[in-house]
Amino acid sequence: MEPFVLRDAHVTLSVPTAADVDRVAEVCADPEIAAWTVVPSPYVRADAEGFLTRMVPAGWAEETIFTWAVRAPGSVDGPVLAMMGITRTTGAPGQEQAGEIGYWTAPDARGAGLTTAAARLAADWALDPEGLGLSRLQWQAYVGNWPSRRVAWKLGFRFEGTLRRYGPQRGVLRDSWMASLLPRDPREPAEPWPAEAPRS
Repeated sequence: MEPFVLRDAHVTLSVPTAADVDRVAEVCADPEIAAWTVVPSPYVRADAEGFLTRMVPAGWAEETIFTWAVRAPGSVDGPVLAMMGITRTTGAPGQEQAGEIGYWTAPDARGAGLTTAAARLAADWALDPEGLGLSRLQWQAYVGNWPSRRVAWKLGFRFEGTLRRYGPQRGVLRDSWMASLLPRDPREPAEPWPAEAPRS
């Protein structure tokens, strides 16, 4: 599949390229991204080069991982503000398809609703029969990643529980939260925000 742009009035999603190497290397060195994702830690420029020149193009070509750089509205090559991905997880042609959404946000772009807007665009495409046509889109995050959980909550993902020692991270299995979104689910919170969540 050829990479394509998703956009609305709030955000633009375009394929990240080698021109984004320095920015991605800078952002992925952030301790918060290292704490909650599977990016290498410490993260160096060579990691960004491998991600942008090999992993991203291969994912699109094989139609297994669809990765976008999140940029300001109207800009297809502006600074990377976040990264958004849809990974096809199960299914074969003619069978129901499932996938997973993942994202990170640069420190200087947090708190403005950018990731929520980008995730909405990506999720809608993934679940649209005219898009990727998934029957289930899941979200998972390591327990304690409340910012990521808030994005999923805003999009209507339904929390399904905590999976103990489920999510791998650099050789360790961590407890993980799991939630899902189906094609007909409303794209709005499906339940009250958890009482145990920290205030923000």
